[in-house]
Amino acid sequence: MRKLIVLAVMALCLTALTTTAFADDLVKVTKTGKIGFALTGQYPPFNFVDENNEVTGFDVEIGKEIAKRIGVTGVPVTTAWDGIIAGLLANKYELICGSMAITKKRLESIAFSDPYYRSGAQIFVKEGSSVQSIKDLEGKKVGVTLGTTYEEWVRANIKGADIRTYKGVPDMILETANGRVQAFVTDKIVGALAIKKQKAPLKLVGDLLYEEHMGIAMRQGNPELKKAIDGALATMKADGTYKDISMKWLGIDVR
Repeated sequence: MRKLIVLAVMALCLTALTTTAFADDLVKVTKTGKIGFALTGQYPPFNFVDENNEVTGFDVEIGKEIAKRIGVTGVPVTTAWDGIIAGLLANKYELICGSMAITKKRLESIAFSDPYYRSGAQIFVKEGSSVQSIKDLEGKKVGVTLGTTYEEWVRANIKGADIRTYKGVPDMILETANGRVQAFVTDKIVGALAIKKQKAPLKLVGDLLYEEHMGIAMRQGNPELKKAIDGALATMKADGTYKDISMKWLGIDVR
């Protein structure tokens, strides 16, 4: 009888440990009262560090508003883009809300919310450049942000390109303006607004290379957290909050 009791207790402990180990992250953040979301802080106007050394931008406001609507405080965490998914899987934060495109490859290791905005890849060159299309970039120096879908696309689609990788868009603008690279590829909205703000002698070339849908990333096995985030996004779009944030930072509604 004693042996049966011991076995029963062990089974209950194992069940408790299993439940804890695989509990939805929504349970954890509800208990702690905060949720961390990662971004680079080098992708203006979506996310960047302002003159007061505070992380701000479209992604930051969206992340904080979603957190508020699920009853917790959103805490932005800056990290390098090429290690941002590894940080998520290592439990350094609960989400990535940093303009990450939803791709089949990423869905193999992480989960995403419904898309929270859409844009696409664009070529940017110096004013007066003879570059008119991707064919003109064959064998040329092309800048991309390390670890992005733009880097993957350029490597796969521009033959013989001399690819130079950077931490963010500001660095690529400077390098292109100074003639150290002939072009760079990044998000159309981000690039256009950045060159306008910096009054850089650059321009857009051609149509979108491809369209992307951005989602908020989380670890797999979090259906309740995903449901809560998708619900918050839906109500933000319905009551006008999303549009207000989008117009404030981007000047357009990017749903």
